[in-house]
Amino acid sequence: MIVLPLAIVPRIRSLLVCVVAVACVRSDAPAARVDSTAPPAPAHTDTALPSGPLGHAILRGRALLAATHDSLPVNAPSALRCFSCHLDEGRRESALPLTRSYVHYPQYRARSAEVELIEDRINDCFVRSLNGRPLTNDGEEMRDIIAYLAWLGRGAAPDIAEPAHDTTFAHLAPDTARGAAIFTERCARCHGATGGGIGPYPPLWGSKSFNIGAGMTRYRTSARFVLHNMPFDQPNTLTPQQALDVARFLGTRPRPDLAGKERDWPHGDAPPDVPYLTRAGRSGADTARAGAHNGAH
Repeated sequence: MIVLPLAIVPRIRSLLVCVVAVACVRSDAPAARVDSTAPPAPAHTDTALPSGPLGHAILRGRALLAATHDSLPVNAPSALRCFSCHLDEGRRESALPLTRSYVHYPQYRARSAEVELIEDRINDCFVRSLNGRPLTNDGEEMRDIIAYLAWLGRGAAPDIAEPAHDTTFAHLAPDTARGAAIFTERCARCHGATGGGIGPYPPLWGSKSFNIGAGMTRYRTSARFVLHNMPFDQPNTLTPQQALDVARFLGTRPRPDLAGKERDWPHGDAPPDVPYLTRAGRSGADTARAGAHNGAH
């Protein structure tokens, strides 16, 4: 079933999930590069791999993230792969890095209101961002993916302090008409005029893209990704206003639905840019628009 992620009707290196970071920048200037004072992610090469079965598992895990649909078509039927969001094999700091994923779990997550294991988080991506089915928790594929994440993050320490509140887009209002024009000018050459993707570049909407429950449907989340990573060959060239506009436009495009999404954030603490209502409800500027959307299907 295809749904519009809001009531406005109008496999791989690209726009796709959820980030909150960085400092305020002027809306009329291109984005500054991600904080260069932050310690760089370790540069792991194949020569650093352990020998034997563990090294083989790590390599298999990386291969699964690199060719997710081809390797696991039942679990990942979309035209996306894990590295569509987690760029540079999960190492790019501005693109949902995987370098600390392993050490951050178990973790309490407000969306489920549960303490989740790393297996839960991986399957969350399969179900939502890949619009597929969860892996078996004790299966070989899950073990291999975890082995890769553990190797990628070896020596990393979990973040202790809460991330600073992101004010980059705080005083900006998104405009879908401007966003559509920016998409046509800067994005369509890779993702296609209808957002279906071209060659290795992933679809941003439609039946082969991520579903409405994915983190990237939150336009302020996707705006952060766009700001620092897109266009793919010209990162950090959009202004915060342009990134927000194009992200808001993408949020209005049709995509697969997610059964049970109304059970998300059961304590009523959903972020204001979530494009659907939950049973627990939420407050925020987008509530009316989300309500209209939910009433339309």
